[in-house]
Amino acid sequence: MGSWRGLGTLIACLFLLRLLPSPACPAACHCSAGEVDCTERDLHEVPQNLSANISTLWLGYNFITVLRPGSFPFLPVLLRLSLPHNHLGTIHSQALVGLGALQELDLSNNYLTVLTSETFLPLISLVMLNLGSNRLGELEPRVLYALPQLQVLFLHSNPWVCTCSIQSLWHWLSHNREKMKEKSLLLCRFPEQLNKYPIMAFKNESFRQCRENSLLAQDYAFFLLIGPFSFLASIFLCIFMGSITVVCHKLQKESHSWRRFPVCRGR
Repeated sequence: MGSWRGLGTLIACLFLLRLLPSPACPAACHCSAGEVDCTERDLHEVPQNLSANISTLWLGYNFITVLRPGSFPFLPVLLRLSLPHNHLGTIHSQALVGLGALQELDLSNNYLTVLTSETFLPLISLVMLNLGSNRLGELEPRVLYALPQLQVLFLHSNPWVCTCSIQSLWHWLSHNREKMKEKSLLLCRFPEQLNKYPIMAFKNESFRQCRENSLLAQDYAFFLLIGPFSFLASIFLCIFMGSITVVCHKLQKESHSWRRFPVCRGR
């Protein structure tokens, strides 16, 4: 009888434990084997109580605005991170530390305007990056060079500024065409005369003017300083040369006077 009572108690405890939420799954999310789905949960930041063995994390359609240092706990086997349709405008350079196994990152449909080369440095295994439909006007190629395994890249539907500053990005894109997806949607927004012009349609000749006018800010500063200096130096040089000329002319005149009236010698 006692054994049956103990067995009943054990079953009751197991049943209660099953009803309790798992500490490794955020209360607002749905968790299954290796996957955490936090889509459309009105989240303003990344949940912290995540299991270290998850491989997929869905965080789309929330209100996350910033990824700060430590936004993600250590997730050594996370392969897929999805953050589309948030209000994401800033990613700190240390925000993605601990995601070295990540292979797919979706940051589309956000408010990103600037990305630094340090942002993706921890993502040494990243294969796919989606930056489509953000507010990127330019992108330093160093951001992409930091991803040695990158094979698929989305950059469509951004307000690209197609001035000389986009030349380095165009150069990277032209040498990595096979990685680019939706190339036809990679369009200039500014300046107005190039609005909706495809970036991939540029040629080397398109940037000829940039090479001809490739002076840096320090070059202009140098010319601004050397101009007045040269002017003053030329004035001093003219005065100096004029003085030398006058002295020489005077000495020459005195020399002629001595020849014309020799000194009388005593007898």
